[in-house]
Amino acid sequence: MTDAARLLALTRKLLAEHPPAGTARTDFLKARFDAGLAWVHYPAGLGGLDAPRSLQGVVDAELAAAGAPDNDPRRIGIGLGMAAPTILRFGTQEQKERFLRPLWVGEEVWCQLFSEPGAGSDLAALATRAVREGDPVSGDWIVNGQKVWTSSAHLARWAILIARTDPELPKHRGITYFLCDMTDPGVEVRPLRQITGEAEFNEVFLTDVRIPDAHRLGEIGEGWKVAQTTLMNERVSIGGSRLPREGGMIGQVARTWRERPDLRTHDLHQRLLTLWVEAEVARLTGERLRQQLAAGEPGPEGSGMKLSFARLNQEISGLEVELLGGEGLLYSDWTMRRPELVDFTGRDAGYRYLRSKGNSIEGGTSEVLLNIVAERVLGLPSEPRNDKDVAWKDLTR
Repeated sequence: MTDAARLLALTRKLLAEHPPAGTARTDFLKARFDAGLAWVHYPAGLGGLDAPRSLQGVVDAELAAAGAPDNDPRRIGIGLGMAAPTILRFGTQEQKERFLRPLWVGEEVWCQLFSEPGAGSDLAALATRAVREGDPVSGDWIVNGQKVWTSSAHLARWAILIARTDPELPKHRGITYFLCDMTDPGVEVRPLRQITGEAEFNEVFLTDVRIPDAHRLGEIGEGWKVAQTTLMNERVSIGGSRLPREGGMIGQVARTWRERPDLRTHDLHQRLLTLWVEAEVARLTGERLRQQLAAGEPGPEGSGMKLSFARLNQEISGLEVELLGGEGLLYSDWTMRRPELVDFTGRDAGYRYLRSKGNSIEGGTSEVLLNIVAERVLGLPSEPRNDKDVAWKDLTR
């Protein structure tokens, strides 16, 4: 039996034993994980079957046709796209068994404690400190600092966190990666109201937060290496997400164009056609990128996809506002709220236009990603970095 046939048989067995119409959503997702059909390329017992990653579509298509429930990346995208692959690669067996199942099912939401007020684009300059207490081998870590631009921190149970553990080393070498319980004493989440009116982002203050060494991910001082896995997966999950044709923002504008002939002009038509083609090229390129991931970890190509995603969203949403004329200037709801979903395309045209401005900042600024593409894809010389070998404590801040 081929791998595809085996996966198809297991998927039909799951549907027979847990009919979607008569099974609670969470129960079905747990059964799917336990059957190895969550991430088929993950190891057996951890949501997968050690199958080729390219065959995930066989499972997804069969489940979709049966009307089976799925998890929602808009709510748990950080867990799915960033925490899970990092835990899989660097976590202990105990960590994998503890965190992957509730993460995939959606029982535990994750957030990302990386950026800081003084360490955004230059993330390695972060100042949040983790100091070991007690036993130098197994003692807990006491963490103090501030993180910012933290999506979904108000919902999260767990966070992926990087903190400085050795200020005597250069900035990239004295960092360690942790899993932080957001319900622990000393964790304070404050909303950051955005241009859209809502507070999807947050700032997080860490005051004497105690993290057990069992929640350290990877070796001490190798947090930057671990974080690179997170960041590369983040850019793929943002820029290379699976979409149908006319998915995302281009579908909104195309639908308005078809339904409102009174708004059409020749100039807008030409711009819409150009952006439609570019969006379709980006969609197909994202599909190819996901197929390449079957062979290993994401590379710098994900940065190029995330760059394209940001530019297209901003140009398409701008075209939509122009197409709607006076209607495009209306903004229906400025209510301060803390949403449960990260939705780039929801609500009205005004929301999409304003929300898309963040696309070139979140997940790595476009300027930083351009440098990555220049150096790691095109092979151009690196920018001068005079602080590369200077101890973090001696840097000017």
